Amino acid sequence: MIVKIYPDNPSTKFINRVVNVFNDGGLVIFPTDTIYGMGCGIKHIKAVNRISMIKGVKKGEANFSMIINNMSMLADFTKPFENHIFRLMRKNLPGPFTFILNASSNIPKIFQTKKKTIGIRMPDNNIINTLIDELGFPIITTSIRDEDEIVEYTTDPELIHEKYANLVDIVIDGGFGDNEASTIVDCTSGEPVIIRQGKGILEE
Repeated sequence: MIVKIYPDNPSTKFINRVVNVFNDGGLVIFPTDTIYGMGCGIKHIKAVNRISMIKGVKKGEANFSMIINNMSMLADFTKPFENHIFRLMRKNLPGPFTFILNASSNIPKIFQTKKKTIGIRMPDNNIINTLIDELGFPIITTSIRDEDEIVEYTTDPELIHEKYANLVDIVIDGGFGDNEASTIVDCTSGEPVIIRQGKGILEE
């Protein structure tokens, strides 16, 4: 199923439909401020297993991130971190960045691994932020990649739906996506280190 949701004025009807899919443990493909993502509610371990199978990787080896829409959501999923890291995140989020933080004990339970870190995303995208507002909890996500060596990421939601219609429960058409991934900033040592420069310039 594919639903058209306009970022400037998200339809309450379609937002609620997608929220129900998340709450039922389903998989959703959605727009962000960078590339399209595939995700599930953070409370649904079986859905995380499905994503790993679609990606063709073991759950412990998948590069999952967690999408939030406010900093208070971090408390249950990350260990305490330095004030200057908090200020850095506040300055750059919402935005096209993934901040790697040390994970709390809740993250290994979700992924059933010994995972010690978690990527944090807060996209500047009204659709995904509205969904998290309604859900009240974060979304586990991974990027939609394209096997084509030239076009690394699929940007057309119609083509995404064509490819993933039988693998996920719903695809959101939020317009064309970007083909440049987020900038990844590793903050686990206490000092921010850019380990992948993508979309967005980090303001320190």
